[in-house]
Amino acid sequence: MDHLQQKKKWKMRLRKQRGVRRRLQAAGGHPRLSVFRSSKNISVQLIDDSKSLTLAAASTLESALQDQMSGKTKTERATIIGSTIAERAKAAGVEKVLFDRGRFLFHGRVKALAEAAREGGLKF
Repeated sequence: MDHLQQKKKWKMRLRKQRGVRRRLQAAGGHPRLSVFRSSKNISVQLIDDSKSLTLAAASTLESALQDQMSGKTKTERATIIGSTIAERAKAAGVEKVLFDRGRFLFHGRVKALAEAAREGGLKF
């Protein structure tokens, strides 16, 4: 893949991500639960866009969660992260959020994280 193809692919990813965020901003009013998924890890942030402030965050890379993560599949790890962010959001006083999947499809690890966050008490 040459440089121009890589640049085009990157622009298309960014365009898709911005489209999702634009639709969420139209709904507005609540903090955004933003998900990032790499090939090995998953991380999530609870962001208040009106104040440009991160209220809570969780990731599979956190050393505090490593004992829970050992021996688990990537989907099981995403479920743990979902329940963790729900606990931290409630501690921050947030109950309703907008789910920002970014450029990632809502299936697999992203879906597992969302379902665990809903079971933890977050509403979206």
